[in-house]
Amino acid sequence: MKLIATKIKYTLLLLIMSAASLFAQEGKSSAKITGSLLDEQGKPMDYATVSLLKANDSTVVKGTLSNETGAYTFDHINAGEYIIKATVVGYDRAVSKTFTIAEGSSNLIVPVLKIQSASHALKTVTITASKPLIERKLDRTVMNVENSVLAAGNSAMEILERAPGVSVDKDDNISLKGKQGVTVMINDKLTYLTSAQLATLLRSTDGNTIQSIEIITNPSAKYDAAGNSGIINIKLKKNKQTGTNGSITVGAGYGKYGKDDETLSLNHKEGNLNIFGTFSHNDNKRFNDIGLKRIVTDSTGKTTYFNQRTYMPQTNNNNSYRLGADYDLSSKNTIGFVVSGYFNGEQDDNDNRTYIGPNFTQVDSSLHTVSGLHQTYHNIAFNLNDTYKIDTAGQQISADFDYSRFKNNIVAQYVTDFFLPNGSMQQPQQFLGNITPSDIDIHTGKIDYTDPITKSVKLEAGAKFSDVKTDNNLLQTISQSSPYLSNNHFMYDEKVDAGYINLSKNYKNTSVQAGLRAEYTSSTANGDSLNVSQIIQRHYLDLFPSLFINHTINSKNEVSFSYSRRIDRPQYDNLNPFVYHLDPYTFQKGNPYLKPQYTNNFEFNYTYNKSLNISLGYSRTTDVITEIPGTDPATKATFVTEQNLQIQNSYNINIYTPYTITKWWNGNVNATGFYLGFKSNGLEGGNLNSGEVAYNIRTTQTFLPLDGYKAELTANYQSGLIYGLFNVKSRYSTDAGISHSFDNKKASLKFSVSDIFNTLRNDVTSNYQSTNLVVNQRRESRVARLTFTYNFGNNKIKAREHQTGADEEKGRVKGNN
Repeated sequence: MKLIATKIKYTLLLLIMSAASLFAQEGKSSAKITGSLLDEQGKPMDYATVSLLKANDSTVVKGTLSNETGAYTFDHINAGEYIIKATVVGYDRAVSKTFTIAEGSSNLIVPVLKIQSASHALKTVTITASKPLIERKLDRTVMNVENSVLAAGNSAMEILERAPGVSVDKDDNISLKGKQGVTVMINDKLTYLTSAQLATLLRSTDGNTIQSIEIITNPSAKYDAAGNSGIINIKLKKNKQTGTNGSITVGAGYGKYGKDDETLSLNHKEGNLNIFGTFSHNDNKRFNDIGLKRIVTDSTGKTTYFNQRTYMPQTNNNNSYRLGADYDLSSKNTIGFVVSGYFNGEQDDNDNRTYIGPNFTQVDSSLHTVSGLHQTYHNIAFNLNDTYKIDTAGQQISADFDYSRFKNNIVAQYVTDFFLPNGSMQQPQQFLGNITPSDIDIHTGKIDYTDPITKSVKLEAGAKFSDVKTDNNLLQTISQSSPYLSNNHFMYDEKVDAGYINLSKNYKNTSVQAGLRAEYTSSTANGDSLNVSQIIQRHYLDLFPSLFINHTINSKNEVSFSYSRRIDRPQYDNLNPFVYHLDPYTFQKGNPYLKPQYTNNFEFNYTYNKSLNISLGYSRTTDVITEIPGTDPATKATFVTEQNLQIQNSYNINIYTPYTITKWWNGNVNATGFYLGFKSNGLEGGNLNSGEVAYNIRTTQTFLPLDGYKAELTANYQSGLIYGLFNVKSRYSTDAGISHSFDNKKASLKFSVSDIFNTLRNDVTSNYQSTNLVVNQRRESRVARLTFTYNFGNNKIKAREHQTGADEEKGRVKGNN
C-alpha cells in the first residue's frame, strides 16, 4: 500500500509540474513530442510513468502516463536538449538518447523505448499485487480466482457457476447471459467435448489449479468461430518463480456427504529451462433429487398422470495430471511441450419410483426401477509448441500441435418391478443391461503470425486444422444370464480447416480492427442400428467476419462497437441416434439430422473512468439447436431430443461497476438484463412464438479486516426465463468464505460455505402441444470446505518471465496447458 501511495503521489507531482510548466510557456513558440513504449515481448507498455528531462541537469520538465497503446505525448515544449525517462514498478527504467528541439520545430518523434523486466530479485521490498475478483477489460470480463477464498476446494464447474452472467442448468449445460452455445477453452485451447464429457472434465479439475476465468462475449476472427454466445477461457496457474519451488494443497468438505481434495504442484526454473507439473485428486459424493410430473394424452383423448421421483447419489473419484517444459533455444526461439490428462471413476446408484393413474392423487399402478451405473473416463493429451520472434519490433510466428485421446465406458443395469395398487406384482420383473464404450481421437494443429507493420498498424494471420473422430457402441441384454449384443454402432468424423486474417490500426483516439475467418467443414455420421446402416455426410464452407471499433472520447469516457458472425455445430452425442432409458417411460435419443446454427452478434460498450461499464447487445440465431421434450401417445413414454428451431432473437444489457466503501471493504455489482425470443413454425404440429424478459444480478464483497485476513461474500439472483419450450424458474444463492495467511505468507487456511441458506434449486416446466410436464431438481449445493495450502522452495522473483507463446492479451500462452 505504501508503494502504491508513493506512486500516486509521484504521479500527482508530475501532473502539477506539467501544469505549471504549461502555464509558464503559454504564449511562447513550442513543439510537440510523441513516442511509444514497448515491453521485452514487444507489447505496448501502458500506464508507465514517462518524464521529460532537461539533458544538462536531468530537471523534470513534464510528466505523463502512457496510454493503452503505449503512446505518450508532450505538448508546448520550448527549444532545447532533452531526454525521456520511463519507469514501471517491476521493470528497469528506460532512458532515451539526448535529442534536440530546434527553434521553430513543430513535431518530433522519439524512437521507440523498450522497457525490460527487473534483472534482479527484490531483496528489501516485498510487492504484493492483489487483483480484484471481477475485472473488466476492453474485450472480456476476467474472474481472478487464483487467490479467491471461494475457489478453494471447489471444482472448475462449481467456480464457473459463480462467474458473472454464467449459469449451469440441471443437465450441466452452460449458458452466458441466458444463451446456450458457449465454447469452453482451457488455456486458449478448445476442448472438443460434448456437454456431458465437458462436465466430467470440469468437475474433475481442481479449482486450486485455476488462475482466472475469461468471459469473451464477442471474440475476434483469431478465435475458432464456434460458440454463438461467446467463449469462456479457463486459465490454469503457471509458476513464475525461479529455482525449485512448489505448493501442496489439502482440503476437506461436507454437505450431505464428505469430500476431500489434494493437489501437488512443482516447478523448476534454471537458465533456459523451465519444468512444471501438477497432480490433483479428489473424492466427492453428492446427491441429486429429481421430481417429474407429467400428463400424457393418447390419440383417443384419454389422459394419464405420471408422478415420478428419482434419488440419484453420485460418487466421483477424480485424478488429473499435467507435466510440461519450456526451453529457450535462443533469445528469439522458445519450444515447449505438455502432457496432461485424467483418469476418473463414477458410481451412480439410482432409485426411481413412478406412480401412474387418472390423476395425481389416484394410483392405478406403479413401477420401481433400481439402476446402477459404473462409469470410467480416461484422457491423455500431448501438446508441442514453438514460438519464434522474428525481430525486436514484435514480429513473431508460433505453432501448436495437439493430440488428445478419450476412452470412456459406462456399464449400466436397470431392474424394474411393476406393481398394482394393492402392492402385488403386475407383471414379471424387467431387466435391461447396457454397455456403452466411447473412444474419441482429436488431432489439431495451428500456426499464428503477428507483424506490427508500423507503429500504428498490426497484421495477424493464421491457419488451423482439426480432425475429431468418435466411435460409440451400444451393447445390450434383457437378461442377466444372456450375453451383451451390439445393436447400435455410431461413428462420427469431423474435419475443419480454417484460416484467418486480422488487421488493426490505431489512430489518435480511435482503434479499429477488422478480421475475416474462413472454415471448411467436412463431416460423416455413420450409424448402424439393428443391422440398418445410415450414412449422413455434410460439406460446407463458411465465412466469419468481425469488426471492432474503440474510441476514447476523453480521459474518462470510452465507447466501443463490435460485431462477429459465429457457428455452433451439433455435438456428436446429439447426432448419435442411441436411445438412453431412465425407466420404461422416460428416455433420451439423438438426432442425426441436426444442422449447425449460425449467429450474428452485435455489441456496444461504454466505459466511464475505467470502472463503470455498460454494454448493449443483440444477436440473431438461425437453425437454433434446442432441447425439445416430446411424448409418444402409443407407449405414453416421454423423451427429450435435440431439434433445429427457426429463429432466436436475443437482446441484452449489462452493467458492471466496482466500488470502494472503506480501505478494508470493496466490492462490485454485475447486473444483466436480457430477452430471449424463439420462433419456429410447424413444431410438433404447432407454431412456437415464446420469449420473456429476464435478469441476473451478482454482487461480490471483499473485506480486509486485519493484516493476513481476507473475507468474501457473493450473492446471486437469476430470475425466471423462457428457453425454447421450457420455463425455467428463478434461482438464487449466497456464498461466503474467509482466509488467513501466515508463516511469512507461505501458508494459508481457507474456510468457505457455498449456498449458505440452501436455496439453490432447478425447477422447470413445459406445456406445449402434447407435452405437459413439471421438473423439480435439488442437488447438494450447501457445502462447507476447509483448505490448507503451503508454498515451499525459492520465492524470489525471477529475472525474466517467459511466455512460450504470444502475449496473454492475445490469448496465446504457450506451455500453459
